Amino acid sequence: MDASESLQPPARNPILLIAPFFLWGTAMVAMKGAMPHTTPFFMAGMRLVPAGLLVLLVSLGLGRPQRLSGKAWLWIALFALVDGTLFQGFLAAGLQRTGAGLGSVMIDSQPLAVAVMARGLFGEHIGALGWIGLLWGIAGISLLGLPDEWIFALVHGNTDWLTDGTALDTLLQGGEWLMLLAALSMATGTILIRYVCRHADAVVATGWHMILGGIPLFGLSAFTETQSWQGLTGMDWAAIAYSTILGSALAYGIFFFLASQGNLTSLSALTFLTPVFALLFGNLFLGETLSSLQWLGVSFTLVSIYLINRREPLTQRLRQWLLAWETRSTSAGAAESNQN
Repeated sequence: MDASESLQPPARNPILLIAPFFLWGTAMVAMKGAMPHTTPFFMAGMRLVPAGLLVLLVSLGLGRPQRLSGKAWLWIALFALVDGTLFQGFLAAGLQRTGAGLGSVMIDSQPLAVAVMARGLFGEHIGALGWIGLLWGIAGISLLGLPDEWIFALVHGNTDWLTDGTALDTLLQGGEWLMLLAALSMATGTILIRYVCRHADAVVATGWHMILGGIPLFGLSAFTETQSWQGLTGMDWAAIAYSTILGSALAYGIFFFLASQGNLTSLSALTFLTPVFALLFGNLFLGETLSSLQWLGVSFTLVSIYLINRREPLTQRLRQWLLAWETRSTSAGAAESNQN
């Protein structure tokens, strides 16, 4: 059996495909619950370094190749800076100012950036339905994340809040802009894994990028934060353990394994599931409620995922339908001409 063929079944397993996004969404809720008793950079470091060590231990047990060249270390270091230090740092800092669901929504605007970069760098085909699905997903997460009053104001043609600085002040005072920076970092990291895996095993590289990316965060915590762990309760440590083991080690291991061998646009589009899980579990455990517009955003998000991941068979079906309709129209026209 060809090696590439042996990798196909896991990538098609729907549970495996959805698992990272379920784990990320629920990890956001766990992190938000512990955040009042800790500090952002300490939390970010805890999500990375222990998880990286666990991933490396698992890679040893699986017999993954551990040897790394100098070029591999350079790519892993860049990967660690972007997807480790910057992504988790922006995420943890932004989560202090936003809800778990809203924070997840802002981060998960990144599939559009991934699609554009993957199209330019790897020539991945997106197609009309793919772009429609991506834009539909952006509309969905906008309904999920933007304040309802902003959306209603736009519908009624009131744009004063856009020009008087109110919107910008609101965003800067909150954590949304930090979450958008986290989204850009994650999108870039998703692209970088393709280059990293040309020189290193995907699982091994994932483990090392967590460790190397988490060390600067612990350094920032040591020099800029106080009382990082003294106020943590047993439930807080359990939440951190969940975020570290399942939300980082397992989720990242699965995601970057899939990203190293599958279509980045389709995989990244599933990221739209993350805020759905975050909002649902945030409502269940943290009392974060969903408005009617947010529920509409959830439905938009699910439609976008269907369009993006089924774009090729849907496009073929649409072409067949158009061809059949054209054939029937031509036949009907010919029959009418014969009668005349």
